[in-house]
Amino acid sequence: MPESTLAVDVAPTSRLSADEIVTLVIKHRVKAGCEAQYEAWLRRTVAIAGSYAGHLGVDVIRGNADGLKMFTCVLRFCSTDAMQSWMDSEQRRELVAEAAPMLADGDRTEVNPHNEFWFVPASDTPPPPRWKQACVTFLVICPLTLLIPLLWGPVFSRFPLLGNYVISTALVTVTIVLLVVYLLMPQATRLFAPWLNARPKAVPGADHEG
Repeated sequence: MPESTLAVDVAPTSRLSADEIVTLVIKHRVKAGCEAQYEAWLRRTVAIAGSYAGHLGVDVIRGNADGLKMFTCVLRFCSTDAMQSWMDSEQRRELVAEAAPMLADGDRTEVNPHNEFWFVPASDTPPPPRWKQACVTFLVICPLTLLIPLLWGPVFSRFPLLGNYVISTALVTVTIVLLVVYLLMPQATRLFAPWLNARPKAVPGADHEG
């Protein structure tokens, strides 16, 4: 279970579709005694990554794995090209080389579609079961589908052009997507983390026959 989660510098744009967002997941298991040095390196790296075009923000999840501190960094980019620009940059190569002596398993990266970062585990444990992910997603999205159209209602009444079926549906959908991706789902996954990451307890003697 993650010890703490830090959300940093999310900068959405109204023209950005959630389907365009790409997440880069980086996992570092830090050697004992190198935690403070790594934290300083991480703060500097987050600031540098944030200066690159197309960078939308980062979540840093601190946990434990096999007796060592595990840092899971989830970086969001507006496109694959923007992410690749950071991945291929000389600055990142230098930073990874600097961090290498502090890492037990090296620099482990994976690229996910935009919504996968909602349920990224803090260690090498499997992600939450799909049915749990579905429950949390339903709890977040269902109230919005009821509330957002009501909030937009007065605007649609005042401006008939916006009340057009296609335009009104697009505005409601964009509002829901932005709220879910940038605000509500990250908070919901942190709130429900103990339940999402819970694993069945082993039954004594279950491994023995007879």
